[in-house]
Amino acid sequence: MAGEMLTIGAFARACGLSPKALRLYDELDLLRPARVDPDTGYRYYTAGQLERARLVAWLRRLGMPLARIRRVCALGADAAAVEVRAYWARVEADTAVRRDLAAFLVDHLTDVSRRDTTMSTGTLELRYHAHSDRGRVRTANQDAAYAGRRLLAVADGFGPAGGPAAGAAVAALRRLETREVPAGGVLNLLEDAVRGAARAVRDVAAGAEEAGTTLTATLWTGSRLALVHIGDSRAYLLRGGELFRVTHDHTVVQSLVDEGRLTEEEAASHPQRTLLLKALTGAEATAAPDLRLHDVRAGDRWLLCSDGLPRAVPDADVRRLLVASAGPAEAVGALIGAADEAGGPDNVACAVAYVVDAADAAA
Repeated sequence: MAGEMLTIGAFARACGLSPKALRLYDELDLLRPARVDPDTGYRYYTAGQLERARLVAWLRRLGMPLARIRRVCALGADAAAVEVRAYWARVEADTAVRRDLAAFLVDHLTDVSRRDTTMSTGTLELRYHAHSDRGRVRTANQDAAYAGRRLLAVADGFGPAGGPAAGAAVAALRRLETREVPAGGVLNLLEDAVRGAARAVRDVAAGAEEAGTTLTATLWTGSRLALVHIGDSRAYLLRGGELFRVTHDHTVVQSLVDEGRLTEEEAASHPQRTLLLKALTGAEATAAPDLRLHDVRAGDRWLLCSDGLPRAVPDADVRRLLVASAGPAEAVGALIGAADEAGGPDNVACAVAYVVDAADAAA
């Protein structure tokens, strides 16, 4: 019965929470006892409190923070279910990022010698091209793109100094073209380069937090591509005729999709779809970029682009154009042309690299 009084020990056994946890949740106003003995301070609970206590226990097993548990417990059943689903979607997204990092570390720590040998004897090369286009609507081009024998980079500037910010970020990374690129330390090298790019952006943005740029770049080691990414520019890989999106947008809308609060279709037309969570700005603090290392195969085709391309051209058309283009320059021209044909609503920057076998290319 709901009115039956249970000692804290009996209540703990019934709900799966320890007496110590119950005392803590009392102090935090998360699960108050029904009565506290004024002389002994002993806590008593009713059987009617068991459902809330079991919910708290289950949410704690999920790893949910206490502040969020308090919010969930204050909701009705349907709203609480939505909140739990959103929390778990965020956990899965964060776990996926850590899983990728763990896979890289395991590979790096157990397979360094094989990668070094592959670097010295490998025959893969990049064929590359990049271009940035104003589009048909914007009055200025705030995008920047670069392609070289080692480096691909795109940046999408925003705010009053967006164009200079994008150019400064890409220029800072171009120094990597002449740097020695050790396979084992390439991610550290890229991370240092992004810090340099952030300083360059702060210089041209003059401390204005509303001005800045995205930055997505790859660095060729001779056997692998190292990727650095911050913002909502994108990297795609065409392999075996299939197109894979490699990067994850750092936007408010993407975070809502990750949490299950929006569908991909709803996100495409959301009024805040361009609102960034991470970027290089005029602010002193810079959010940590995503860093990854990717295996490369002959026949791979890599595309880096600003968000002006996916906003205008569906992924299916991007795949078709990459498959059909004989070389990187043709691919870049076709992709930017498709964005213009779709109305050219935004600037578009594209950098494309084809991975080829050097012996086949020479023949």
